Amino acid sequence: MDGAGGPGEGPAQEALQSLSRRLQVQEKEMELVKAALAEALRLLRLQAPPTSLQDPGTPGPTRDSPAAPPGLPPTRSPSSVSRGTQTETEVETEPSPGPPGLSNGPAAPQGGGEEPGGTQSEGGGSSSSGTGSPGPPGLLRLVQPPQRTDTPRRNSSSSSSPSERPRQKLSRKAASSANLLLRSGSTESRGGKDPLSSPGGPGSRRSNYNLEGISVKMFLRGRPITMYIPSGIRSLEELPSGPPPETLSLDWVYGYRGRDSRSNLFVLRSGEVVYFIACVVVLYRPGGGPGGPGGGGQRHYRGHTDCVRCLAVHPDGVRVASGQTAGVDKDGKPLQPVVHVWDSETLLKLQEIGLGAFERGVGALAFSVADLGAFLCVVDDSNEHMLSVWDCSRGTKLAEIKSTNDSVLAVGFNPRDSSCIVTSGKSHVHFWNWSGGAGVPGNGTLTRKQGVFGKYKKPKFIPCFVFLPDGDILTGDSEGNILTWGRSLSDSRTPGRGGAKETYGIVAQAHAHEGSIFALCLLRDGTVLSGGGRDRRLVQWEPGLVALQEAEIPEHFGAVRAIAEGPGSELLVGTTKNALLRGDLDQGFSPVIQGHTDELWGLCTHPFQNRFLTCGHDRQLCLWDGEGHALAWSIDLKETGLCADFHPSGAVVAVGLNTGRWLVLDTETREIVSDITDGNEQLSVVRYSPDGLYLAIGSHDNMIYIYSVSSDGAKSSRFGRCVGHSSFITHLDWSKDGNFIMSNSGDYEILYWDVAGGCKLLRNRYESRDREWATYTCVLGFHVYGVWPDGSDGTDINSLCRSHNERVVAVADDFCKVHLFQYPCARAKAPSLVYGGHGSHVTSVRFTHDDSHLVSLGGKDASIFQWRVLGPGGAGPAPATPSRTPSLSPASSLDV
Repeated sequence: MDGAGGPGEGPAQEALQSLSRRLQVQEKEMELVKAALAEALRLLRLQAPPTSLQDPGTPGPTRDSPAAPPGLPPTRSPSSVSRGTQTETEVETEPSPGPPGLSNGPAAPQGGGEEPGGTQSEGGGSSSSGTGSPGPPGLLRLVQPPQRTDTPRRNSSSSSSPSERPRQKLSRKAASSANLLLRSGSTESRGGKDPLSSPGGPGSRRSNYNLEGISVKMFLRGRPITMYIPSGIRSLEELPSGPPPETLSLDWVYGYRGRDSRSNLFVLRSGEVVYFIACVVVLYRPGGGPGGPGGGGQRHYRGHTDCVRCLAVHPDGVRVASGQTAGVDKDGKPLQPVVHVWDSETLLKLQEIGLGAFERGVGALAFSVADLGAFLCVVDDSNEHMLSVWDCSRGTKLAEIKSTNDSVLAVGFNPRDSSCIVTSGKSHVHFWNWSGGAGVPGNGTLTRKQGVFGKYKKPKFIPCFVFLPDGDILTGDSEGNILTWGRSLSDSRTPGRGGAKETYGIVAQAHAHEGSIFALCLLRDGTVLSGGGRDRRLVQWEPGLVALQEAEIPEHFGAVRAIAEGPGSELLVGTTKNALLRGDLDQGFSPVIQGHTDELWGLCTHPFQNRFLTCGHDRQLCLWDGEGHALAWSIDLKETGLCADFHPSGAVVAVGLNTGRWLVLDTETREIVSDITDGNEQLSVVRYSPDGLYLAIGSHDNMIYIYSVSSDGAKSSRFGRCVGHSSFITHLDWSKDGNFIMSNSGDYEILYWDVAGGCKLLRNRYESRDREWATYTCVLGFHVYGVWPDGSDGTDINSLCRSHNERVVAVADDFCKVHLFQYPCARAKAPSLVYGGHGSHVTSVRFTHDDSHLVSLGGKDASIFQWRVLGPGGAGPAPATPSRTPSLSPASSLDV
């Protein structure tokens, strides 16, 4: 037996010796870890009040134990993992043999390293309330021996199939927790910047787990962001939930889309002017309603889901057709272009035409006239510019044909013969003959005759035309000429020319303008108005193209884009610089609607008046009167303005530019009283302290420049710099006492600064959890983390603003929406009221001084919306339907 057992003892003995060596190594590692945890505990005791610490020898605090730090919620059962708004119960795993908090998991996620200046932008050792690791947070199992595995990060896109994702979900969460816990000791050893372990002793399981009451955690692009819970909040469940009782009602829209669109200005039977900007069709009544000197009242048709591009008014003067462009929704799914036919009196949609039939967008529209608007002609923006005719009452397509590969700028039915349709655009005028096919859908036919210019020069563009009462057609072209096209018998000797049917030929030409003619309008007295581009002239022509009188539009309004005839001799003129003018040829024109012409970013509201200031890429700085709904004044900055803020006195305003320059202007005289440059990067935020003694300027060079300001705001001198962010500054707010700043950056840091103490970085962010802020515009913070949608990439929210009464939070997102949340909004995926209308990313939102209105800026649509804030039970339109913020991707990257 001894001989038989000898060979087997060698491998067994070697295995035992190997295991013994491994245990010795582990014991040494355990001693090092214990020493590190003891040092971390010592540092915490030095920083925290004595009453908030617990003797290491005492047992861990129970659920109701007063030994927990003041202000922290009661400790929960270790088998529960807090998720902010819900609690998920999980099976508790076997306790690890080593001290709590140790893990040999994969490396920490990207972006979790140390920040410049020795700070961290997110906390380390506190357990993530949403990581969902097995067992109690802080008690991950010790894995022996250490292995470097390629575990997918919590927020990274995985190459696995969708069916495998549910099975990987738990492992990803566990890996995320392990990554965060790995950094507990190292973070504490860097100076105790954040409280990373519980005040309890190293061996206290419950006190370690009590960290869940200190902070919550969310993830943006795989980066964990820790936010500390204020001491007055005992439990997240006690925070308000549900949408806010306040609602928004669209009060006024500033601007008009004349820069790049046509068929955009008409007068209805009611006397209202109808035009569009962004996704809203505006019905404006000049001189009446509550508008005061800035104009009359507005109503709004808001049925479109993307930007409106053209309009047509029914012969009855009541119904309106509006065509929108194609787009994408927040999930990236395409939104198909469509035409809405709606009632201008009730603002109710009557018919939706062409859903799925058009490509890219609707470029031009026209109702038939001879048969009282029974048909609608549509030209889309596809490569072939499909021309189609629709039955208005049934919404059915009667005929369709490829128009031309060149752009089509205008379409219209002959008012005396609905079988004749005219289109014009790039280098062409086409005359179409339509046979209705007895009203059977799809049976109609369209045949084309091309206008022949003959001895006349063929222009590059023919942007507009108008039908005369005698049946002739006038076209305006890019050469500044008005051509008269008359009916004539076609040449029967030429095969393929349509036999003896009538066609059109040029019978007269008149040079009317220098540069292109953008608009022609037939007036009630039979005369015609033409509007010029380069020369900005309005010319009235009598029959035979004899000029009667003219007027010139001031240069700062731009060229004439559209003309509409109002009551009496009144004319409405839309311009290429997005202004709507009102007047006549004798007395001249004055603006009733004005707007910006390029992308908007800068917005601030007056500290005690219902006024606000905007600036953007068009280099214009504009002060708006929110009560009169009018532009108070505008100046040319010569550079792009990106941010602005009023001094608390309201006497001056600071404006940050894209070159690192910032200006201070007197709001009455509009004179520049300061012109200073800080760095050569763009400035993203300027903000006065509540007492007006300091001005903070956030730059894309990662610094916040602090200036001392005189009592009237006119003079300023450099006070210091806040240095420590590792990316560009995006948002900042002052504390109510004017001594501290909270700031966000492009890599999702939340940092705090002691300005009065010398612009010092507050390394222990935990100590700022109870600080009160004069404004709340930072998009990252405990009080607002619930506004972030599931799966956000960190750029989905552009702007945020808390109301002055601290009841609601308004949010501007990247998906053309304005949201209204309750404040504080500290529940994951908080429900909101969602409001549409903008046709581009919403860049900024701000409440007026008395919270009576909210102002929002559209980005590239250059629109400004003024919303009325209605309290609970307030009069106004029905509020938007509450809805939870939808997921933006299949895999959630937001967890708390």
